[in-house]
Amino acid sequence: MTADDAKPSASEDKRQQARGRTIALSCVAFVFGMVGMAYASVPLYEMFCNATGYGGTTQRAEAGPTTVSEQSINVRFDSNVEKGLPWSFQPTERQLRVKLGEVRQTAYRVKNLSDKPITARADYNVTPESAGAFFNKIACFCFNDQTLQPGEEQLMPVIFFVSPDALDAEDMRGLPTITLSYTFFGVDKPASPVAAGARNGTQASF
Repeated sequence: MTADDAKPSASEDKRQQARGRTIALSCVAFVFGMVGMAYASVPLYEMFCNATGYGGTTQRAEAGPTTVSEQSINVRFDSNVEKGLPWSFQPTERQLRVKLGEVRQTAYRVKNLSDKPITARADYNVTPESAGAFFNKIACFCFNDQTLQPGEEQLMPVIFFVSPDALDAEDMRGLPTITLSYTFFGVDKPASPVAAGARNGTQASF
């Protein structure tokens, strides 16, 4: 075999170059796809939680159900503040006994203990986690930025109901006490009301 025979032909070189470009483009597409999935996973996860109540995520409702059960359940209210946030934050009622399907209202009292304006935002969840699919909030202060002036105190209402469908759920057998827990976190750069509404899909506090 001569030296010329050992060299790849021009057509073979082109095929190898094309194969290399294909592999390189595939790798780039894979990387961009993984990055896109990483960014999309957060909103998709939030949508999944909102739809299923997974992780203690409560449901949203415009109004209460048309029927109210004679069965009732205890709902406890818990409050927390991020370490270093100079706010006091307490429920006005520690516990309520509510009928399934009954719309009830309670409130949390929050006060800025510092000498400067502070903005914070509340996150929430319910326990047991299985109750998230049946705990519905009609109005709430969570996820919207709340700004309190020095020494300012506010009452922040929560309007809610527990769905009668909880009676049919295996995980809710015995109607265990539901705990609704809020935690306020400080916000360095407050969102505008329009931005906050767009993030939550509504202009109302929820």
